[in-house]
Amino acid sequence: MTPRTGRAPAKNGGTRRGELLGIAAQLFATRGYSQTTVRDIADEAGILSGSLYHHFASKEDMLREILKEFMDDLLAAFTEIAGKDGTPREQFDALVYTAFATIHERPFAVALYQNESAVVGSLADFEFVGKTSLKIEKLWLGVLHAGRETGEFRDDLEVSLVYRFIRDTVWSSVRWYNPRGKLRHDVVAEQYLAMLYGGLLAG
Repeated sequence: MTPRTGRAPAKNGGTRRGELLGIAAQLFATRGYSQTTVRDIADEAGILSGSLYHHFASKEDMLREILKEFMDDLLAAFTEIAGKDGTPREQFDALVYTAFATIHERPFAVALYQNESAVVGSLADFEFVGKTSLKIEKLWLGVLHAGRETGEFRDDLEVSLVYRFIRDTVWSSVRWYNPRGKLRHDVVAEQYLAMLYGGLLAG
């Protein structure tokens, strides 16, 4: 395995529906879901509000589709990494690189996941948010546990606490990371790993 080839999960293609979802994701992420109206999305897309309903039943449907596609893609990417041959450290590297590649390629979807998942996760039509998050957590915990067993990672740290620290540290970077800035996402990932391994690796 080459851990530094982390890539973002695929996103919606160049269809008109995909373009509208991209516009909605950007507005939801920058203005807030509750502050964004259907008219805002339609105006940004250069269409009438009524035309938007030819593609989506409601604003909530758009949010659900954005989050569902994003989380399904993310889970698939992480599952592929965890299933490949390689040491736990190589797998962990790949998970982190892929997370930062995702932040680079899909910043608005990541921001939505960060900002809205806690709110919508309790709604019936958004149960997938909590379920998929748990599956992702299980994958990361599996890699961390394996690293302890092989002696690559310290065995005196609580794995669930390590995961939460890494999750919050990595994903919250979407608030300051600029995809068009000077720092490349792979460089940021490399620096994060260097800091993490300062406390995680066995001596």
